[in-house]
Amino acid sequence: MGLKEQLKSDMKTAMRSRDQERVSVIRLLISTIKNKEIEKGKDVVLSDDDVLALIVTAAKQRRESITQFKDAGRDELAEKESRELQILSSYLPEPLSEEALREKVKAAIAATGITEMKDMGQVMKTLVPALRGRAEGDAIRRMLQSCL
Repeated sequence: MGLKEQLKSDMKTAMRSRDQERVSVIRLLISTIKNKEIEKGKDVVLSDDDVLALIVTAAKQRRESITQFKDAGRDELAEKESRELQILSSYLPEPLSEEALREKVKAAIAATGITEMKDMGQVMKTLVPALRGRAEGDAIRRMLQSCL
């Protein structure tokens, strides 16, 4: 079952159990997916990788909102965003440990053969799509800088 079908199935389950927060988050995701398909053109169906990218973006937005709400002293809104982030995280793959990320970065460095920081973009081009949902771009960049 694809990720999009999983979302639809989970929305039906959440509706039956009257979990309004889960329904709201999943409904927003499905709407975002539909809008992206319309944006790309007629009869376009997003792949699971594209759907995953949208979920990663939504999760990142929630993390940023949590930080901003906490800084503004709006703990109730930060908590709501945190609950939504938990729901979104259930659709993301298991995050990489720091050691696993280090191994992936070192392997990518060896594969590309770069030795200087100015060539970091070449490794990032291969690593970011390969690790989508498992590690954030900023974490990959920091690990890459420490390995070079």
